[in-house]
Amino acid sequence: MNRPLIAVPIGDPAGIGPEIVAKAVADQVVRTDARCVIIGDKKIMENAIAITKTDLTVNVISHPSEGNYKDGILNLIDLDNVNMDEFKMGEVSGMCGKAAFEYIEKSIELANAGEVAAVATTPINKEALKAGNINFIGHTEIFGELTNTADPLTMFEVRGMRVFFLSRHVSLRQACDMVKKDRIKDYVVRCMEALKKLGVEDGTMAIAGLNPHSGEHGLFGDEEVNEVMPAVEELQAEGYNVVGPIGADSVFHMALQGRFNSVLSLYHDQGHIATKTLDFERTIAITGGMPILRTSVDHGTAMDIAGTGIASAVSMIEAIRLAVKYAPNFIK
Repeated sequence: MNRPLIAVPIGDPAGIGPEIVAKAVADQVVRTDARCVIIGDKKIMENAIAITKTDLTVNVISHPSEGNYKDGILNLIDLDNVNMDEFKMGEVSGMCGKAAFEYIEKSIELANAGEVAAVATTPINKEALKAGNINFIGHTEIFGELTNTADPLTMFEVRGMRVFFLSRHVSLRQACDMVKKDRIKDYVVRCMEALKKLGVEDGTMAIAGLNPHSGEHGLFGDEEVNEVMPAVEELQAEGYNVVGPIGADSVFHMALQGRFNSVLSLYHDQGHIATKTLDFERTIAITGGMPILRTSVDHGTAMDIAGTGIASAVSMIEAIRLAVKYAPNFIK
């Protein structure tokens, strides 16, 4: 079987995305495992190659089938959408926000058409998107809209531990208000379907507690008693292999030890802290519940070091490797 084709949009041109893409394409593991189709701007990528001192030659293509997937070749679909007279490395701009969106849009188009097996994304900047009049707050919302997926799921994977999130970019107060029985049930069912799509069918999902020690039966917080436990009981009665609530101070460790195939984190930072403290660079995001596969680095554009060449490509390399791992389940 051929190495899977992975589309890689370069992210915000003013951030570290182009640099980590160049480093990843030059990496021996990536070259061995994947055929990468880079979506970006030729001028930006040639600049990134110079900054990172990677031994790469840009090969401009219009379709993945035209690529030369040999060592030292960076196959690029050039959208030519950055005016270098206006471009400033490390600065937020509407031009770069719009360009980043267009790279993602093209990558999704290729995946929707079955011309690539997956998309591995690089960092974008929310302020730049807004300045570019792009009405999305991030990748997940863009992928949801362009794949006709109403509420995409976010899953992190690191060292075999998988973490889903009941809520994402809302305030902590709102996140607590969203811990409701029906929402939990809906998410568990869809998370399990997403796991099956990835080829993970065995094992038990655990639901993390919201309050310290899962509220101690209502002594300090009643969300577990009123919402989480009833959801778990109903799901179990319906045949779903789920347990909880399990205190957030232990459930992630238990999952890492193999007790659970996944954990449902009840709010954004609960799961982010657990995964990123374990291994920040190798915590990779997967957007689930969609007809296509998307993996992603889980760090920002790092505008402060853009252009220096010092940005680590470990997360980009791991995102591509994880896309390769699950790609066979999505190849059309």
